[in-house]
Amino acid sequence: MTVSDTAWKPAASPPAPVSAKSPRNRTNKPARSRRWRNFVWVLPAVLLLVVFAYLPLVQNLGFSFLKWDIYSGRQTFVGADNYVRMLNDPIFWKSLLNNTLYAIISIAFQVFGAIILAAMIEGLRSQRWRGILRAVYFVPSAISLTVAGLLFYFIYEPEMGILNAALDVLGLGNFTQAWLGQENTAIFAIIAMSQWQGFGYCTLLFSVALQRIPSELYEAASIDGVGPLQRFFSISLPLVREMTGLMMIVTVSGAFQVFNEVMVMTSGGPNNSSQVLGTWLYRSGFVRNDFGYAAAVATAVFIITLVLAVIQLRISKKRRVQW
Repeated sequence: MTVSDTAWKPAASPPAPVSAKSPRNRTNKPARSRRWRNFVWVLPAVLLLVVFAYLPLVQNLGFSFLKWDIYSGRQTFVGADNYVRMLNDPIFWKSLLNNTLYAIISIAFQVFGAIILAAMIEGLRSQRWRGILRAVYFVPSAISLTVAGLLFYFIYEPEMGILNAALDVLGLGNFTQAWLGQENTAIFAIIAMSQWQGFGYCTLLFSVALQRIPSELYEAASIDGVGPLQRFFSISLPLVREMTGLMMIVTVSGAFQVFNEVMVMTSGGPNNSSQVLGTWLYRSGFVRNDFGYAAAVATAVFIITLVLAVIQLRISKKRRVQW
């Protein structure tokens, strides 16, 4: 019997085990690397924010429970006494009222007034005039608050100021007065200067927001016979709602952090009539050497601005328009 000439073949070897480093793990490795790289890039900004924003807030909160004499370095824990004094302090409430007036008038002029002016300018047909008017209303915003405060200090000067001179020329000499020296006009004179200085910046931001609105919407409304006023309320105003919410947050926060213009023009006088929370905080700490009380006022300012910002953010989120 002959042996078959077909060669004997060994059994096929089993497939090699799959490596633990699967394709999914290999694809996850670059993703993890990107995440760590992004974290490294963000880390310096986070550290700066913690060191210069959050840590001072925590320290200020701790100082508000102390009676602290900065010159002798003596610190005495007094609990909530500084907050009780603050709530019973008439100058604190006067300062808070002035800041509230500041915020209300700023919203009227720097938000609603700015959006109206921006809509009027963007509605002009002449590109040249639009450019000229943008430059004109933005010039005051390029001036620092300190310089603007000094400028208006001389404008309000009772003897040689431009304002009283203009009233005399117009035959309204009975209305001339010391605008910064009267308790009933000082804070409003300061607020007027601030509106002049900040109005152009807000108008520019609203102009940018209006330029993002598709022109087809205005063209369709014009074909349907919709007038300019109705186009403003039905197209422009709803579609810049997000910018309006942002500007309200910025304006209100700025109104409760006013300092430079008041210090330059009146230093809180006369008789604390133009005092605001920022100047009262400064005066309590550096003039009266009552840093614990000043820290309590600073905490109150932070809480007020935080609450107002959260409320406005919630309202803006509910009314947000996607387009």
